[in-house]
Amino acid sequence: MAHARISANLPPDIDPTKTPIAFGRRALPKLNEELQSPELLTQQRALMALCDLVHDPENVYQATELGFLDNLKNLLLHHDSTVRQKTTQILYIMAMHNVGRQGLIQNGVISALTELLDDPVDICRKNTHQIFEMMAKLPEGAVGILHAGLIPLLVFKLKTELDGIQELILDTLSNCLRVEASEALATGAITILKEKLTHLSVAIRSKAAWVLLEIGTHPEGKSVVCEEVIPVLVSLLEDTDPEVQASATGALMFATVKPQGRFSALGAEAIPPLLKLAAEETSKARLSAIKTLTMLAELPEGRKTLLEHTDTFQQCLNDPCEAVKRAAKIAISVIKWKP
Repeated sequence: MAHARISANLPPDIDPTKTPIAFGRRALPKLNEELQSPELLTQQRALMALCDLVHDPENVYQATELGFLDNLKNLLLHHDSTVRQKTTQILYIMAMHNVGRQGLIQNGVISALTELLDDPVDICRKNTHQIFEMMAKLPEGAVGILHAGLIPLLVFKLKTELDGIQELILDTLSNCLRVEASEALATGAITILKEKLTHLSVAIRSKAAWVLLEIGTHPEGKSVVCEEVIPVLVSLLEDTDPEVQASATGALMFATVKPQGRFSALGAEAIPPLLKLAAEETSKARLSAIKTLTMLAELPEGRKTLLEHTDTFQQCLNDPCEAVKRAAKIAISVIKWKP
C-alpha cells in the first residue's frame, strides 16, 4: 500500500552552502535584520543560517532576546513556501530547548501558528504539528494550546490529515486533555477517536486509545467513554500490537471506574481477554488488566466468573514488579470477598 511522504527537500535554487554563519551568535543581529529584508533570497538565506544556529540553546536564548520571534511570526504568513517551511523548522528546533519553549509561549507563537493548520504545503503543516506536540509536553505549553482554542481544530484535523500528522495531533491531544477535556468532548472528539481505534495504522490505534485514556481520567469523560467506546476498546485487547493492547487496557481501566462502565465491559465480554493479558508475564498491559478485573469483580456476575480464575492472580504474586504484586493481592481479596 502506498503512503504519502512529506518531503523536506528545498527548491533547487536555494543553496544553504552560501549562507554566512561562520561567526555564530555574533551573526545573529545581522540575520535579524536580513529576516526583515524585502529581498526574498536574503530572507531565505538568513533562515538557512538561523536554522543551523538554533541547535545551540545559547543561540536560542540570544535570538529570543534580540526579538527574532516577532520576525519569525510575521514570516509564518509569507507567500513563499520555502520561507514558511524554514520558519516552522526553526521554531520546531527552538521548541526542543526549554529556553525556546518558554520564548514561544511568552511571545504568542502558539496562536500565530494556527494560520498554518491549512497550509497547502505538507511539510509546513508537519513542522507546525511537531511544534505543538513538543510544546504540549510542558504544562504551560499544554495550557497555551488550550487557551489558543486549538483543541477543536486539532480534533477536526484528525479527519483529514496525513497519517504521520495524525500521530502528532494525537500526541498533542493526549498531553492537553490531561489538563482539560471538556472542550474536546464538546466538539465530538469521542466519535472521531472511536473511528481511529480501528485505523490500519498501529500507531494511530494505540495513540487514539491513549487519548481516550486521558479523557477517561476526567469525570465527564468517563461517562462518554462508557456510553460509546467500551466495546471497541474490548476488541483491541486482542490486538496484535502490545502497545495498542496496553493503551486500550488503560483506557478501559479508567472507564470501568464508573458502575456504568463495568456493566458495559461485562456485556462486551471483557473478562476473557483481560485474563489472558493478566496471565502474560511480558504483557505491557498486565497491571492495567489486573486493576480492571478487580473493578469488574465488584459486580456479582464478575466476581462469580473470576472465582474460577484466582490461579491467574496467584501467579501474579510472583511478578518482579511490586505494583503488579500489590494489584494482584487486592484483586484476590475483592474476588474472594463475601458479604
